Amino acid sequence: MSTTRNLLVELFVEELPPKALKKLGESFARDLADGLRSQGLVPAAPAVSSFASPRRLAVHVKDVASAASDKSVSQKLMPVSVGLAADGQPTPALLKKLAALGADASVVPTLKRQLDGKAEALFLDSVAKGATLAAALQKSIEEALAKLPIPKVMQYQLADGWTSVNFVRPAHGLVALHGAEVVPVSVLGLQAGRVTQGHRFEAATAQIELRDADSYAQQLRDEGAVIAGFAERRADIARQLDAAAAGEGLKPIEDDALLDEVTALVERPNVLLCQFESEFLDVPQECLILTMKANQKYFPLLDAAGKLTNRFLVVSNIRPADPSRVIGGNERVVRPRLADAKFFFDQDRKKTLASRVPGLAKVVYHNKLGTQGERVERVRTIARAIAGQLGGGVLVQHADQAAMLAKADLLTDMVGEFPELQGVMGAYYARHDGLPEAIAFAIEDHYKPRFAGDELPRGDAGIVVALADKLETLAGLFGIGQVPTGDKDPFALRRHALGLIRMLVERALPLNTAELVSVAFHAFAPTHGQAQAELAFFLRERLVGYLRETGYTAQEVEAVVEARPALWAEIPKRLAAVRAFKTLPEAEALAAANKRVGNILKKSDESVAAVVDTARLAEPAEQALFEALQSVAPKSQAAFEAGDYTGSLQLLAALRTPVDAFFDGVMVNAEDPALRANRLGLLAQMHAAMNRVADLSKLAS
Repeated sequence: MSTTRNLLVELFVEELPPKALKKLGESFARDLADGLRSQGLVPAAPAVSSFASPRRLAVHVKDVASAASDKSVSQKLMPVSVGLAADGQPTPALLKKLAALGADASVVPTLKRQLDGKAEALFLDSVAKGATLAAALQKSIEEALAKLPIPKVMQYQLADGWTSVNFVRPAHGLVALHGAEVVPVSVLGLQAGRVTQGHRFEAATAQIELRDADSYAQQLRDEGAVIAGFAERRADIARQLDAAAAGEGLKPIEDDALLDEVTALVERPNVLLCQFESEFLDVPQECLILTMKANQKYFPLLDAAGKLTNRFLVVSNIRPADPSRVIGGNERVVRPRLADAKFFFDQDRKKTLASRVPGLAKVVYHNKLGTQGERVERVRTIARAIAGQLGGGVLVQHADQAAMLAKADLLTDMVGEFPELQGVMGAYYARHDGLPEAIAFAIEDHYKPRFAGDELPRGDAGIVVALADKLETLAGLFGIGQVPTGDKDPFALRRHALGLIRMLVERALPLNTAELVSVAFHAFAPTHGQAQAELAFFLRERLVGYLRETGYTAQEVEAVVEARPALWAEIPKRLAAVRAFKTLPEAEALAAANKRVGNILKKSDESVAAVVDTARLAEPAEQALFEALQSVAPKSQAAFEAGDYTGSLQLLAALRTPVDAFFDGVMVNAEDPALRANRLGLLAQMHAAMNRVADLSKLAS
């Protein structure tokens, strides 16, 4: 009889890669539980707990059966005509099939006949014995390990000196407990038991004998000095960081990725307060923060104004009675890093940004697109064109100078050491060179927005250079066929496109997108590929996705985008107008009528001019529609030209009654060609009047 108990599986290994630990732990727990569920050992939605520390991956699953229930199975064998002879006796083919399944001719009378498509087939009913926990767990562990998102596999030898295995790190222990009983499974040359190890230095005993599956986390904490759960350990670190910072009246820098990485480096976190010499604060704080976070995994402390202080927090993996040696060691280690940053900063300022620009001609940007120097000239060309449209004069001058200098910091020592600071350091060096703040901001901001939700560039010059930089990137790479496919986007062109869209829409820039694409391609040599239509379509697709994420429905977005507004800055107002129009009682009927009109005009064999001869308006219904149009269309047009898109659409509500009457009482495709052309012209006029703000046919259900 099957019994249900909780299950604990732990793989004890050498230190795992910290940046991958969180995903490794989640994957191991999820896939092992999925394997047990697929074999009928756990409920459909089992309670699963994941554990991951630098030296262990573990999972606790509740209510795991010792064996799965038996299942009735109906197995198709073959068509009756193949399995049975004319006299009803089994054919050799059927006997061979039965033998392969462990049956013989005695079961032939029990075989079922069922229609399978157009012919009858033979089916064998049997009972499949449910998997035992040992067999199911063996399969589940192997599958879970095979699916681990291992960043880099290593090969190592087992204790026998001959056998080699591949895994993320050498594994030294395996625990598998069903309740208090050991499940006899093996993996990576290890036999399952109930013994694990705690903290490398601070465990109470060298080995921990686990009582049962449910005592795992508590025994590791009490006897092993280890917080096994990743989430629990992370929360403990965050609490300690906040408490230590609050004691100094400061706050730790917020960085989820750093917190995850530090959580993956320690098993028994202990936050300690350290400091460095205040003279280093003369270096831009971005440099100091980056070197402390990236190289040392420290948490810099900021004051209430967000300014860096000379104190920082360290998350130690040990808790000595006297932490002074740990604190002193970390303070000694950070000094050379900060000194390097100060040296780079001092050396870089000995040369102006402008003096570095010629050196960009020696830096390859792309083997098909030339050097960074050539790229800078293209960005300058695009920037001057955009600035000329947005402001001219001083803006053109500032944008051109910022575009010329924007990539110069790539040749500085600081950016060479910390590529993440490109743009940021350019701004500092521009200020040191005495350049206006507008140019410094533009140099720093021209990479923005760098990710979803990032802030947009400050100031007009920053917007111009950021637009030019993204347009040059998109036009250049589309022109040589480097187009994103599927989930592959090595040059982050989707991100560049989204940044371009956000600036146009959120800053309400009076720029024609099609003209921007044309300007970008014209900055390249005539021999450069002219993939303008392809890039325009790509931008349109990204625009649709962006608008959907802002909360508008697919129907609303399609209606506005299909109207192809030249200025994407108008799109939010158009969307708001469409949403307001949809609330009108006349909206649905007008949308349906608009769709019908569009279909009629598309199907017309003759070219349709939006011209109406009033003398040929024979029917009262078409006369009424024409008169309504003469009244409504000019008012709607005036509202549209004044930017009142909501008012422009709502005026169209007056057309519902004459439109309905027209379709009820008028034959559009009259036999008389002149009459037919006149009616099509009337519909063309109405279609044009109705679709200025949006393609209302897209709102039809």
